Amino acid sequence: MKLCLFGIAGIPMGNHNIKDPRMDQADKLVEAQKKIYAQAILTDEKELAVCDAILTSKAALSDLLMKDLDFVETRLGRDAGEAEKKVLQKMADGLVSETPVSKLGLTAADLAAVSAHAFVTNRPVVVATEAELAAPDALLVRALAESGYISFLTLGGKENRAWPIRAGITAWEAAGSIHTDLQKGFIRAEVISFADLVEAGGETEAKRAGKLRLELKSYVMQDYDVVNIRFSK
Repeated sequence: MKLCLFGIAGIPMGNHNIKDPRMDQADKLVEAQKKIYAQAILTDEKELAVCDAILTSKAALSDLLMKDLDFVETRLGRDAGEAEKKVLQKMADGLVSETPVSKLGLTAADLAAVSAHAFVTNRPVVVATEAELAAPDALLVRALAESGYISFLTLGGKENRAWPIRAGITAWEAAGSIHTDLQKGFIRAEVISFADLVEAGGETEAKRAGKLRLELKSYVMQDYDVVNIRFSK
């Protein structure tokens, strides 16, 4: 997951651990040799057009939105078709009101009308408060969630690990984020919800309590599911 910083100083570029307290909780419940948090790659504003989401501050939000508003207003002054103009005007109104393109509720038809253009804020935009900028670990946890990502866990043995994935993907797709071999040979996913893990007091205890579920390829992953992929080699 690539997160672009815009107008934010003090948080270094590069790989960052997403220090979700739930990972710490799971690590206390299940013994493993090491703990590995989900990670995000933080980049500078040169990556605005290709990042997965943007993290900005309240002070810098207007400058970010202006990147799209300038283009929209220029385009409205030219020979855009009626369908395109209608969507562009909706964008202009929203951007002036400090609403990113991604939060304007554009329909598939709206997006089709302006598909020839790329808009910087047509991706998740997370706005940090001044207090959050002083606590970047917690901020990055929120940024991951608001960028349309969740994590799932694999626990025990060599490592307890959180794997970031896009919300809405299936168990079969999630298996591929671990290794392509798991996806190719996917048989089933053994799943324990995070709530059941905590309530039972551990993975073994959750299994004894009958909380382990067998899910097939089409199962839609839930945030912080504890997963073991069964596959054929």
